[in-house]
Amino acid sequence: MNRSVLHAVLEARAHQRPLVLVTELDSGRQWAEIRGGPASGLAADLRDAALAALSRDRSAVVEIAGARYFLHAMNPPLRLFVVGAVHIAQALVPMASLLGYAVTVIDPRRAFVTGERFSGVKVSTDWPDDALAAVGLDARSAVVTLTHDPKLDDPALRVALASPAFYIGSLGSRRTHGRRIERLATAGLTQEALARIHAPIGLDIGAVSPAEIAASIVAEFTLVLRARAEG
Repeated sequence: MNRSVLHAVLEARAHQRPLVLVTELDSGRQWAEIRGGPASGLAADLRDAALAALSRDRSAVVEIAGARYFLHAMNPPLRLFVVGAVHIAQALVPMASLLGYAVTVIDPRRAFVTGERFSGVKVSTDWPDDALAAVGLDARSAVVTLTHDPKLDDPALRVALASPAFYIGSLGSRRTHGRRIERLATAGLTQEALARIHAPIGLDIGAVSPAEIAASIVAEFTLVLRARAEG
């Protein structure tokens, strides 16, 4: 690996940027293709294949114009931000962690965010909109609001909807969500933006218990993530 490619890889990791390390298998030549970064010099077909590997989150060997390349997809970690340290969150956090998500629980109600309930998990007691604005939501981020409190959920949703987060879900019945949509529309959000909210949250599997609801949420954001990758 030459110095310029190594520098690009280290910079991408340091700044949590998606990168594909492209290696021509016959010659050993390498390029670093950074999504949204400066031109790497790759031919258009090879660049498209590299970015597709990033979207699928899957390394691959491809053959283009008679040459074979190994595309090493280096995506930053998936992140899940859970607004509301409620019972569903207690079940959701370990499930998402098993799938490789870096999870943060956000709730300014300090009595809810205890070490006994969320041991070993990153927590924030800032107001949800401030906490989400500070982390810089990206296309590898999912946001779930679970508090049922408009003072907490609505500001968090406004920040999430202004970001490229791949999944935004909110707990509540259809009636509750209808009122939520009215409030957010009054606050100036467009119908196109509001349509990004998955609510009632989770796949319809007949979930009843907090753990079942958590499982339905994990299933839904996994479906959205993988459908986007294949789309």
